[in-house]
Amino acid sequence: MAGRPRFATPSIEIEHRTDGTLLLRSRTALAPYPAHLGAVLQSWADRAPERVFLAERRGEGVRRVTYGEAYGIARRLASRMLADGLEPGRPVMVLSDNSVDQALLILGALVAGVPVAPVSPAYSLLSQDHAKLRALHAMLRPGWVYTEKSAEEGGAYARALQALPLDPAARVVLGLADLIDEPEDPESVDAALDRIGPDSIAKILFTSGSTGVPKGVLNTHRMLCSNQQALAQGWPFLGERPPVMVDWLPWSHTFGGNHNFNLVLWHGGTLWVDRGKPAPGRIEETVATLRLVSPTLCFNVPRGFDALLPFLESDGDLAETFFRDLDLLFYAAAALPRPTWDRLVRVARRVRGETVPFVSAWGSTETSPLVTQVHDLLDEPGNIGVPVPGAVLKLVPNGRKLEARVQGPQVAPGYFASGCQMLDEEGFYRTGDAMRLADPNDPDRGLVFDGRVAEDFKLTSGTWVHVGALRLKLIGALAPLVQDVVIAGHDREAIGILLFPAPAAADASLRARIASALRAHNLEENGASSRAVKGAVLLTEPPSIDAGEITDKGYINQRAVLDRRAALVEALFISGHPDVIHPDVIHADRQ
Repeated sequence: MAGRPRFATPSIEIEHRTDGTLLLRSRTALAPYPAHLGAVLQSWADRAPERVFLAERRGEGVRRVTYGEAYGIARRLASRMLADGLEPGRPVMVLSDNSVDQALLILGALVAGVPVAPVSPAYSLLSQDHAKLRALHAMLRPGWVYTEKSAEEGGAYARALQALPLDPAARVVLGLADLIDEPEDPESVDAALDRIGPDSIAKILFTSGSTGVPKGVLNTHRMLCSNQQALAQGWPFLGERPPVMVDWLPWSHTFGGNHNFNLVLWHGGTLWVDRGKPAPGRIEETVATLRLVSPTLCFNVPRGFDALLPFLESDGDLAETFFRDLDLLFYAAAALPRPTWDRLVRVARRVRGETVPFVSAWGSTETSPLVTQVHDLLDEPGNIGVPVPGAVLKLVPNGRKLEARVQGPQVAPGYFASGCQMLDEEGFYRTGDAMRLADPNDPDRGLVFDGRVAEDFKLTSGTWVHVGALRLKLIGALAPLVQDVVIAGHDREAIGILLFPAPAAADASLRARIASALRAHNLEENGASSRAVKGAVLLTEPPSIDAGEITDKGYINQRAVLDRRAALVEALFISGHPDVIHPDVIHADRQ
């Protein structure tokens, strides 16, 4: 069984400005790091060529690729890319779920010095009009477009490919079977590796695009390598044994594609590519892999933990395999509701006799992503840790909150094909997130995420509603009846909420149970206007990826939901509306 992991001891200095701005940075200097990720792959291929780097379940079998094999394949793919004229201005566009083949394609692009642009699978598989996909294709003008399977074979991405105005000069790569064994031109590949530097573009990752076409964030090798070096300095235990991870998080996002994938590569670990998802009918794939593998690290989003928990709670053998070698549990991308935290802690204690360190971090696509990192076992959700070495965190007063801004080698130089300004007058990236010190007198105790600055609003009384904190409180109060809560009430007299119900809770008594839970919540809040709920509406339509209401990690965009469902928001504040659940009314069961 895993012992307690060894964390670095944080030492944070803080500067107070007269306008209330705070500057926080680590006293630990960022150590030197490699110039690019291709050098990291080459290093592990030399040092541990037989160690398994990538693995995935395939039916009843398992596909495994060692570091030596991965580097050899990456070089052959890089040679083909270079022969096809790919360069920094002609990137690789990826339309694919995570897979070993996609990983090898990404590694090939890293070796070739060609940017890779993984696109959210939802834009291909869930979108009805493919408008965002076409816009990204027009922006990128890629030299390669990669999908896993050909349209002729009925591949899942056939409709997406047909929606794109493909350039005749571009290659559509339908899986790697025809390319993986092509001969290599070693001189061209070595020359390409020599051209790659810290400021070379490694990836283009797209934002959620909730307010229009997603922006392409330029990810340089400096960003990605400095980020992993900072991560390793905060968690030195990662260097004590190669990490093993089972991960589903999409590589089109910075959490899965940068933080997790690069962490495994940086430390010479093994990544089991999980083809599952935290959704009914897909989570079973994750569980099947976890029956085979005892991970040392588990990174997930709150919705992912929610989907996995029933299996861990009901299957002792699965829980034993899952927790046996686990160094830590990690959540990010959205705040973790307290009921989910408590359930995970209970299962861990039942299996191990003690809890597993539960940690978090904070960052964004524009910061590649790590800015703050937790260095020890947390007592409750909310703390996002302290600034990592090399990062400077500026907290600027914004209304009643402190807006977080970031400077450091992990910050993107800008957006692809966009003149959008991302930096303030001092060169700090404006995140739009808010945070506060957990202990105003001791910055080493970390920071607490305080929601999005733009999400908070005032009631007509002038009272502020803090959306992030209230959302978490309501998810806890309404568990296990709802998956998520959207808060409404801007310039209204009271708060109303829109509810995405949990599928397992949908029955004739759901409205009555929600009304009862809201009555208890309002009683606990003593009817305070900034926290008590006047009414709720159950949403029958799931969140829309096309409208930017949800990401494929399961994060709900509050503003996008409110804008798209404005009629239901109005209904919340109409007295006696039949669709509204009123906490002070006894609701009869619906047949």
